[in-house]
Amino acid sequence: MKNPTILISAPYMMPSIDRFTSVLQHYGCKTIVAEVNERLSEEEIIKYAGQFDGVICGDDRFTPKAIDACLPRLKVISKWGTGIDSIDKTYAEGVGVTVRNTPNAFTLPVSDTVMGLMLSFARGIPWMDRDVKGGLWSKYLGRSLSECVLGVIGVGNIGKAVIRRARAFGMKILGNDIVPIAPDFIIENGVEMTSLEDLLGRSDFISLNCDLNPTSFHIINHHTMESVKPGAILINTARGPLVEESALVDGLKSGLLGGAGFDVFEVEPLPKDSPLLKFDNILLSAHNSNASPAAWERVHRNTIHNLFVDLEISHDDLEQVMMDSLSKSR
Repeated sequence: MKNPTILISAPYMMPSIDRFTSVLQHYGCKTIVAEVNERLSEEEIIKYAGQFDGVICGDDRFTPKAIDACLPRLKVISKWGTGIDSIDKTYAEGVGVTVRNTPNAFTLPVSDTVMGLMLSFARGIPWMDRDVKGGLWSKYLGRSLSECVLGVIGVGNIGKAVIRRARAFGMKILGNDIVPIAPDFIIENGVEMTSLEDLLGRSDFISLNCDLNPTSFHIINHHTMESVKPGAILINTARGPLVEESALVDGLKSGLLGGAGFDVFEVEPLPKDSPLLKFDNILLSAHNSNASPAAWERVHRNTIHNLFVDLEISHDDLEQVMMDSLSKSR
């Protein structure tokens, strides 16, 4: 396609947006930069309808209504990152719009975050730091990860990376997934695949690493919470709606959960009146477990590549152009 117009709404591109508009313009593209904080809503997408041929987006709500409004001009939705649960891919492809993403984009930083959260709870690091800075010489009863059982729900790329790291710490590892996992991985890493109920009942740490889909929506809810081992720590670095927030709040209030580490939430940004902010035994971050300049750079390049493939734009020198633009932006 000659001289297509590209809408850019991916938040992680915004701090260096001039760099990416110049790269796209190098290949003859016109650009529209959306006003975006965390994501575009259906209504916000519709405001740009009819103005662009392709989009580089974050977790924007590309519903059937939003997609229809952008037709017939829209040809490709190139998602910055891996998760496409905010995009109705089936509907989009049914009306001729290609949806692409960047699989395995943040496996390493996200799995590192899971380990960081487990170590924080096991060793009490954030609370000891707080006390000492507050003038208290407190002693906490910590535990070694080698004494703990880790349950991984979702043994995909990130789940596997978490398991490999946990194995190095000597943890006993339980796994749960709706698809078969390669036997060699299970044997090599000493993973016991089991039911969700059994995993919840035996795990000291529960790490959610599955995709968000109809089978995993609210996989942790009031009913499944009844199976959780008392004192377990629940960690979610995947997608907020995997956990029914009211069930999480009740689990923390009752003391059933020993704590929680959450990077993602049902509503983002986390509302200022969220009850989660009142608990001392929950560690929170702003959907930031993917933080890694090296990983971001690969995603920037691959997202633009995906866009160009479907718009049939020649881009054999994209890697060099991206490197040159990075040097100029520093």
